[in-house]
Amino acid sequence: MAKFLISLIFSIFLFTVSNNLNPSAATSSVYNVLRFGAKGNGVIDSTEAFAKAWAAACASNESTIIYVPKGRYLLGSVAFKGECQSSDITFQIDGTLVAPADYRVLGQADNWLSFEGVSGVSIIGGALDAKGTSLWACKAAAGTTCPNGATTLSITNSNNVSIKGLLSLNSQMYHIVINRCQDVLVEGAKIIAAGDSPNTDGIHIQQSRNVKIRSSSIKTGDDCISIGRGTNNLWIERVTCGPGHGISIGSLGKDMDEEGVQNVTVWKTVFTGTQNGLRIKSWARPSNGFVKGVRFIDAVMQNVQNPIIIDQNYCPHNLNCPGQVSGVKISDIIYWNIRGTSSTPIAIKFNCSAKYPCEGIRLYKVNLSYLKLVAQSSCNNVIGKALGIVQPNTCL
Repeated sequence: MAKFLISLIFSIFLFTVSNNLNPSAATSSVYNVLRFGAKGNGVIDSTEAFAKAWAAACASNESTIIYVPKGRYLLGSVAFKGECQSSDITFQIDGTLVAPADYRVLGQADNWLSFEGVSGVSIIGGALDAKGTSLWACKAAAGTTCPNGATTLSITNSNNVSIKGLLSLNSQMYHIVINRCQDVLVEGAKIIAAGDSPNTDGIHIQQSRNVKIRSSSIKTGDDCISIGRGTNNLWIERVTCGPGHGISIGSLGKDMDEEGVQNVTVWKTVFTGTQNGLRIKSWARPSNGFVKGVRFIDAVMQNVQNPIIIDQNYCPHNLNCPGQVSGVKISDIIYWNIRGTSSTPIAIKFNCSAKYPCEGIRLYKVNLSYLKLVAQSSCNNVIGKALGIVQPNTCL
């Protein structure tokens, strides 16, 4: 009898632990896209099947899983819209979603895959292959008219969204955009595009709050992470970047009336062969925007052109530059334990607004060299101080 009771208790324990580890498996309704007509051969268009699977999951009163088995699923532009009955929808992707081979099919759309007005959505695993290389080639060809291209994954007007373990390949333009959202987590993402691919920002955030990006690798042709207007309470942790243009706040100051950026933490990052490391950029024109409360902590630079840079005269390619003075007010920016190598002599560059100088710029434990030599710093219109050992010698 004693042995039976012990065995029974142990069985109950295993059952309880199993369900606690994977509660959704016991309580969620599963919608396999194959049942809605999807084909995993990469040839037959599965767009309608995915839309039907979403509609069914969205209409459910239970927690739901939209399951994408292994295979390649050809998808055109599709929007997954909110106001769902279910407050817990998981996209479990074990396969690869593939864009049409003809770049013009997606090229005229704003987004390839978009989630609009959703709440409680998780996207887990899988790969998104946007096949953007042909559009990049079109844009590189002189005198050729090309579409702008589509963002691979857009999350808009949504809350409580998580993206985990996603691979995004060769986006036509931005890989992931988070716009007008709150409480979003991106974790374990892997983003890949060629170093010369145009406008292929890895992750772009704007007008959003409480966003976390963790443990992700980004290799692309533009900013690894770009932080736009209206971003508040952003946490970036353990991100590797390169190739790419670094982690950038901005560009800001395109419009006079613009929401500011505040409370941003970038922690434990590694930049390899990038154009920039930690960058803040704004156009030289009037604006009531601002950047404040930014913490750049524990970053490693490996052969980076501009490891630390604030540029308030931003004008890519020097075309149609506004030639005015930036109205974006930059203050309370901390650089702490930034180390490694610069591929140019000037490792720290603060080029701030003549009308609104950068204020409260603080450098702690910075050690940057150039070709094993002493690097330099450059300062215009900046007020701040250095504490502890700072190399290159600060010009603050």
